[in-house]
Amino acid sequence: MTAQTVVAAPAEAIDDLVTRRVPGQSLEAPFYTSDEVYRRDLDVIFARNWIFVAAAAELPEPGDYVTVEVGAYSVIVVRDDDEQVRAFHNVCRHRGSRLLEERQGAVGNIVCPYHRWTYGVDGKLMFAESQPATFDKSCFSLRPVHVRNVSGLVFVCLADEAPEDFDAVAEILEPHLAPYALDRAKVVVTYDLEEAGNWKLVMENNRECYHCDGHPELITAYFPLFAYDPEDITPRLKPIFDRYTAAAEALEKVRAAHGLPLTDHRELDTRVVGFQLSHLPLDGEGKSFAPNGAAVCTKLMGSVQDAAFGDLSLHMQPNSWFHLLSDHAVVFSVLPTSTGTSVLRTTWLVHPDAVEGVDYDLDALTSVWRATNDQDRALVANTQRGCANPGYVPGPYSMVEDDVEAFVNWYVTRLREQIA
Repeated sequence: MTAQTVVAAPAEAIDDLVTRRVPGQSLEAPFYTSDEVYRRDLDVIFARNWIFVAAAAELPEPGDYVTVEVGAYSVIVVRDDDEQVRAFHNVCRHRGSRLLEERQGAVGNIVCPYHRWTYGVDGKLMFAESQPATFDKSCFSLRPVHVRNVSGLVFVCLADEAPEDFDAVAEILEPHLAPYALDRAKVVVTYDLEEAGNWKLVMENNRECYHCDGHPELITAYFPLFAYDPEDITPRLKPIFDRYTAAAEALEKVRAAHGLPLTDHRELDTRVVGFQLSHLPLDGEGKSFAPNGAAVCTKLMGSVQDAAFGDLSLHMQPNSWFHLLSDHAVVFSVLPTSTGTSVLRTTWLVHPDAVEGVDYDLDALTSVWRATNDQDRALVANTQRGCANPGYVPGPYSMVEDDVEAFVNWYVTRLREQIA
């Protein structure tokens, strides 16, 4: 059940909320419950920044497409005949009809269902019946959307001018992502989970492991120490931390043997395209998300040679995170659907030659993150209801919630820039 929306103040009051935000504390209730704030999020965050929308492996052949809904926008992401990924507004240039309705599919050309205007997968108008001799088809191509395919991860930006630092971030990421060959991977399954919470609560929940004891399936392999410093380790966590330290030392040797960069990166709120990249060890066998870190697929990704290859963990502001392992990858994206609801999309990828029932079992491959997503879904819904309670006031972040603070600071900074 969706929490009731708090009646919001005028735009000037939202500016006041942004201006008086206290660092180190959770946001005030209207950030999660106000329709006016939600509309501003769509405009300032989702319509002006790079957002993750798909794995390129969802578009394996020319003509394969996915559609993405972002507020009032609908975008077609398609692989063209030159096998490049392109993106267009899902709007016919004739009278505005929606062109493609399905979430995913394949086309030879893009044909408007209304009056049959026909576009190539490069966006060019190919056919428009009953036009005058002076009609110039080249003036009516589909309107393009900025798109980048970064080693198999597809991002779009709806703004006329996209943030310029994306190329610099991509240059940092690509050497780390290259061994997994995500662009040539195979999609096993994609599923959408409807969240009864504002999109920011979904992201904040992902940005900390303070609650990871609530994920029993996950922490059989995932060390519940994300963002912990040695001084944060309590006596209860000391044995886990000792295993983590030994596993991290072993993983660094494996990374060096693969010729990978050994430097992790954390620029979550210090640039417009905020991101964090960490190559983390896994517990037990150190291979995958399964009990005791066991493998879940016999074929390793891309050029990875060692099954004990840990977890390449990537966070991208504002709406995505990724886990890349030796034997599979899991990619996540969050899109807002209303003030108090959002959709979490999860996609699992394996080596293109991996065969279900031979190289992997579908339930074993997906069970950890399906369980974790469901557990997080309940936490997010509870928090949404709590933020809508008149008794809610912002509380302080703990010492191990730095990345929640960084996400919130990145978000508020974008709103402040808009005010300025």
